Amino acid sequence: MSNILLITPPFTQLNTPYPATAYIKGFLKTKNIESYQMDLGIEVILELFSKKGISNVFSQPTDLQKASVNSQRIFSLRNEYIRTIDQVILFLQNKNATLARQICTMNFLPEASRFAQLDELDYAFGNMGLQDKAKHLATLYLEDLSDYIVENIDPDFGFSRYAERISQSANSFDELYQKIIGPKTYIDRLTLNIVDGHLNCENPGLVCFSVPFPGNLYAAFRCAKHIKEKYPHIKTAMGGGFPNTELREVKDKRVFEFFDFITLDDGELPLELLIKNLKNEGPRSYKRTFLLEDSKVVYLNDSTLPDYRQAEVGTPDYSGLLLDRYISVIEIANPMHSLWSDGRWNKLTMAHGCYWGKCTFCDISLDYIRIYEPVAAKILVNRMEELMASTGESGFHFVDEAAPPALMREVALEIIRRKLVVTWWTNIRFEKSFSRDLCFLLKLSGCVAVSGGLEVASDRLLKLIDKGVSVAQVAQVTRNFTEAGIMVHAYLMYGFPTQTVQETVDSLEMVRQLFEMGVLQSGFWHQFAMTAHSPIGIKPEEFGVMPVKREIMFANNDVDFIDSTGIDHSKFSFGLKKSLFNYMHGINFEIPLQDWFDFKIPRTTIDQDFIHNSLIEEETFKFKANSKVIFLHPEPIKEDFIKSRKGLSREMTALTFHLNTNLLKIELDRQVAAWLIDTMKHYSIEKGTQITLQQLKNDFELHFEDFEMFWFSKPVQQLKENGVVLSL
Repeated sequence: MSNILLITPPFTQLNTPYPATAYIKGFLKTKNIESYQMDLGIEVILELFSKKGISNVFSQPTDLQKASVNSQRIFSLRNEYIRTIDQVILFLQNKNATLARQICTMNFLPEASRFAQLDELDYAFGNMGLQDKAKHLATLYLEDLSDYIVENIDPDFGFSRYAERISQSANSFDELYQKIIGPKTYIDRLTLNIVDGHLNCENPGLVCFSVPFPGNLYAAFRCAKHIKEKYPHIKTAMGGGFPNTELREVKDKRVFEFFDFITLDDGELPLELLIKNLKNEGPRSYKRTFLLEDSKVVYLNDSTLPDYRQAEVGTPDYSGLLLDRYISVIEIANPMHSLWSDGRWNKLTMAHGCYWGKCTFCDISLDYIRIYEPVAAKILVNRMEELMASTGESGFHFVDEAAPPALMREVALEIIRRKLVVTWWTNIRFEKSFSRDLCFLLKLSGCVAVSGGLEVASDRLLKLIDKGVSVAQVAQVTRNFTEAGIMVHAYLMYGFPTQTVQETVDSLEMVRQLFEMGVLQSGFWHQFAMTAHSPIGIKPEEFGVMPVKREIMFANNDVDFIDSTGIDHSKFSFGLKKSLFNYMHGINFEIPLQDWFDFKIPRTTIDQDFIHNSLIEEETFKFKANSKVIFLHPEPIKEDFIKSRKGLSREMTALTFHLNTNLLKIELDRQVAAWLIDTMKHYSIEKGTQITLQQLKNDFELHFEDFEMFWFSKPVQQLKENGVVLSL
């Protein structure tokens, strides 16, 4: 068998590659198996949004008499779009920074309906720099063009998805099959043209499609159909997030007109075995693989080899991807929200699976959640350094289900010890482990943001979810992150089984207060969806819902259900999202909740100061003997002096710490100061030696008395408050 080509089909992200093919390519590299990869989505976008591409779009036959006023306007401005598109794309690729000044003059870009929101968002630009404002305007410009394409060229087009609707909850393959064998769309022809170029260049014997989401599925099938018709000698395989969750019970043999193999869960070993089978290397065996035998769909899992451990899969390899041609966009003027669309991020995983693994709405029965395996901090930071060297980028997005706090701490310490300058963010649970000191350490290591599930913002429902947190705890943790300078995004849910209208209103009030108190910076509401592999999907009767049974021939994940409450939760969608949009921009907290909805809702039962009161802390002096003490600034400037008071003299030392943003000066007894300086040098973070609070106490009391009086004294409290000393 000749080369292997790994493809991410259209569309995922514009600003950075989806990491699955890079993970697989990195693994294959450890096995000395040569492979190529492509992000077909970004290649199609760059072809479409170019002078040639947009000229072709406007040359497609369109009945302007029946088109919307918006499309008529865009078409009439077509020459301006054709003139400016290449320069705008270069600007969004960070290659044409000076164009920002022209874009921000507001008479350079042609404007259609997307620009109508600018009047409402004028206030937001005060918080945005010139480059960000220009990116936002350029994003609106691209969205206008996208609206034209959707209305007149291809209704299934979207920047981060394609033909998503027919792939969602597709228990039957019929509708998708008819579209696959039907006439090619304009986007199809563009896509297949690019595929031909790669197939002719790389000459693969096996093409593997990684399909993470429903919005990638149709394009994968369309490309596979094209390969089977034009290059019948090439084998095709599918893996990734979509088949892992949706195609575990596939029975329709028509699927295998296009794909020879579908693999489930971790892809490394299944793919390695496929390659060996195709090369006829030894007896055939398969790992979690669907294929067609004797005109029947069969699932083969006869290999006894164990899956590779996370330490064995290698470093993701992004070579071959167009890393300098991704485009950064800013959809709304919110710094946290823009992380998903702005900037190039190297993606890594701290741990396979979820260390909590209990949430009742989550697919905790599947291996990608169920099997928890962390990666050692040293290995992770080694991989970070390898990626920085190979990509030239020092931004990292850890795409964990929920990054473990203890591992985050060790990664942060390792980054600081190696004196690396990196920027990173990840997904977390709002654990009480995220203390003020831990958040401060994470920030020092380069963490700029975290995202986590608040879900329903109701303590009753959080218990039903088995989330393991309370709303008050979430408020305190988000406060710790925010005060450390780390932005926080919350995933929010409505329509959970048995959720009442009152609980939805109260959840919104909790969210309003969290934003008003400044401890949340971003959020997103989504309506609860019951999945087949979650505890609710497996035992729906325990949660007051009744699933709607359907025959499964193709996909099986989202399950339609009847809620015992009988509430139509979808009617809350617009009001929840509109209010959140305002809160994310720091405005309209004073507007009554009723005003966000066009139907009657009950008054909230939540005290207006609930979150405020949750954040009020009584000063506690707890001695945590096993906590690790970290010294971040071991070299203060020392000045000895004599302090006289009422005829008594004391030998004192003033210690001055020059911190990045301020100067801190404390005074200590001279002998105590000398002990502290020696201790800080010996246990400095750079040396990697660690000491617990109990060990520190024992050492202190070899020389002095009453460690607690020293540890909770005002000078040491100042050291803690300024991050000179951390207790983790």
